[in-house]
Amino acid sequence: MKAFVFPGQGAQFPGMGKDLFESSSLAKERFEQANEILGFKITQIMFGDDAEALQQTKVTQPAIFLHSTILSEVMGDRFQPEMVAGHSLGEFSALVASGVLSFEEGLQLVSERALAMQSACNEAPGTMAAILGLEDEKVAAICEATPGIVVAANYNCPGQLVISGAVEAVEKACETFKEAGARRALLLPVGGAFHSPLMEPAKTRLAKAIENTTFTTPNCAVYQNVTAKGTVNPEEIKTHLVAQLTAPVKWTQSVQQMIADGALHFTEVGPGKVLQGLIKKIDRTMETATGS
Repeated sequence: MKAFVFPGQGAQFPGMGKDLFESSSLAKERFEQANEILGFKITQIMFGDDAEALQQTKVTQPAIFLHSTILSEVMGDRFQPEMVAGHSLGEFSALVASGVLSFEEGLQLVSERALAMQSACNEAPGTMAAILGLEDEKVAAICEATPGIVVAANYNCPGQLVISGAVEAVEKACETFKEAGARRALLLPVGGAFHSPLMEPAKTRLAKAIENTTFTTPNCAVYQNVTAKGTVNPEEIKTHLVAQLTAPVKWTQSVQQMIADGALHFTEVGPGKVLQGLIKKIDRTMETATGS
């Protein structure tokens, strides 16, 4: 079976999407439509060389979503998923690509999500850190034993986990990880504590936006971050999208479940090749490719 996967925040790069805009009339139309929906020229930031402007959450999330969803459309007949999944933000790209949401609805929700998360970051500053070379259980146990708010946020692949929480608690946990033998415990250049309890304020705003949006049954199973299981139930999908803001991204478990359910080939649709690398570390026998 063919699985298509969509990257999340962190996959952005200056100039992203410019080649699509210049080579496809469909892509050009979508990008111009996005400028109108968002109320600002996101294409100027995406196609430019200002990496700092692109790193703002309110820009980054729509930018990655646009690159992924437009690319899936431009692929035409080469895009025929039998299962889909997205890493964090990428889950919204997967929902558009599998027919749950229209392009317009997906972009509006992503924009709301980004603004809600940015607001939560301003309200309660936090950070994230990558932990390499320790077992998942060990990382989770150290987080639990550390005073303050710090949790396992992204289960990316065996031996690579991201933690999230209040700055002081994350820094303290990183010291403990190094003492416990972690190969690296590295603070990440992010604007907040995503997938942690500090994102709780963002849930209300996103939940309201989701409730006012029509979700249709997907044309293939969507493997969601919160459960790491496939679903075609629109109501389940809605619930899990809201829960995802404060719950960990179970990427390792999602990929393992997709393989167990018959996935033989994974195509990454969007900027970069991060997910392909993670999938190879989860199961080196899997075939991976870049959507183009």
